[in-house]
Amino acid sequence: MIKIYGQNEIKSGEVFIRNVPMTDVSSAVSDIITNVKAKGDAALLEYTKRFDGVQLSSLAVTEDEINEAFTQTEPEFISILEKAAANIRKFHEKQVRSGYMISEGNGIVMGQRVIPVDRAGIYVPGGTAAYPSTVLMDAIPAKLAGVGEIIMVTPPKKDGKIPSAILAAAKIAGVDKIFKAGGAQAIAALAYGTESVPKVDKIVGPGNAYVAEAKRQVYGQVSIDMIAGPSEILIISDENSDPRVLAADMLSQAEHDRSASAVLITTSATLAKKVQAQLEVQLSKLTREDIARASIDNNGKIIVAESLDEAVSTSNELAPEHLELCVDDPFALLPKIRHAGSVFMGRYCPEPLGDYMAGPNHTLPTSGTAKFSSPLSVDDFVKTMQYSYFTEDALTEYKDDVAYFAKKEGLTAHAESAVIRDEIK
Repeated sequence: MIKIYGQNEIKSGEVFIRNVPMTDVSSAVSDIITNVKAKGDAALLEYTKRFDGVQLSSLAVTEDEINEAFTQTEPEFISILEKAAANIRKFHEKQVRSGYMISEGNGIVMGQRVIPVDRAGIYVPGGTAAYPSTVLMDAIPAKLAGVGEIIMVTPPKKDGKIPSAILAAAKIAGVDKIFKAGGAQAIAALAYGTESVPKVDKIVGPGNAYVAEAKRQVYGQVSIDMIAGPSEILIISDENSDPRVLAADMLSQAEHDRSASAVLITTSATLAKKVQAQLEVQLSKLTREDIARASIDNNGKIIVAESLDEAVSTSNELAPEHLELCVDDPFALLPKIRHAGSVFMGRYCPEPLGDYMAGPNHTLPTSGTAKFSSPLSVDDFVKTMQYSYFTEDALTEYKDDVAYFAKKEGLTAHAESAVIRDEIK
């Protein structure tokens, strides 16, 4: 059963510490990456047979497979996917930015261009569940950024196929190519390329410990979005929330993974006890009860705070992935929130809205990294390039200053480069 703590009974930094032993997979992942670099498609097919139990003849998903999956997906779900995609586009369109140019009028022009990466790779997890929402959240910002080609990798089912909902989402989001590959081997394929899988410039998307470690190891060869850890939710609630609602919201994240963390900070000890009881009632009804119970029992916490300000202070120290503000006036608290991946405001904005339909991205920083990183966005798929132009007269104005500066740093060749044009006229 989840424990209830007073604010002074727990150090805020310990709230998201998970009581789950972590296995070091770095060596195994390194071996996989080396093998994929050496053997290409052969290694991918070998790992797919070993890890997924599927003997494939080809890694690529054909256009016929995509169209067949689209027609096999329930029309109602296609409609929901399209509605979600529209909301995601509407939100992320505001993130699209252009470059700028500054003309001084004295022969100096400076500027910056915003350029999309040529090719982006999207990893979509498989295993115990299929996540078409991840396809939409990762591919739509890439499309809006103007990425030239979007490559998706995802592990196949036992029948060698990709879940129809995943392929339908990919079609709606505008994914260009799809390959049947998962795990660290898929990340390696995206980073280095194989006979079938094109090398990409950036890899995004969540995954298990092997995927996260593979992203860590290939960073530098390619760019990545983030190293995502287990899911987290922190709920700040006053005394007026319904305990059934709070328990349901905590469990919405607990069912993701045994390592997930669900935390409630409330100003009411009475509410805390009611939520504690409700968690037990609702756990028994879940299809993933064993996963959610392990998460709640090992990593869940309820904290009774003296005030909402105290709760906000703790939240800012933790920088949670998901933060719910279940209070009478969430907009009054929002300016005080400095560190969180995504904030869900009020009593009618549960976190799953953000997972699927609301529009803001659900690929979020975890493990306190919201203190210095951001949700996935259009910015993840672009880079900037700056430029300068000087006329002869403009250079004459600055050359001596540049030379003086360079000599201060002991760089005489820099100084010579600044003045030589004037000397050879």
